[in-house]
Amino acid sequence: MKYVRKVVPNALLVAVVAGGYMFGSRFGAIPDDGLTNFQMVLSLKAFLGLWLGFRGFNQKFFKIQPWVFKSHLFPFALVIIIIFLSQFMYMV
Repeated sequence: MKYVRKVVPNALLVAVVAGGYMFGSRFGAIPDDGLTNFQMVLSLKAFLGLWLGFRGFNQKFFKIQPWVFKSHLFPFALVIIIIFLSQFMYMV
């Protein structure tokens, strides 16, 4: 468990940076009639990823424990949702 606590926050920060790059390169221009379905799903995925990244950043660098949702069940559920959104977003 002590190795997991050392590796996961670093991997999480790398994933957030890679996701930010993907968001910037794939989001594209917003059409006149509003966001496309792809852009909406990508925005939701980015929001969830940023929330996890913010939480991991605070834990890693400031040693701040989560304010709410202290168990690992909620972040794990968000990761599963992000994975499903990743699979779903190219179908919309």
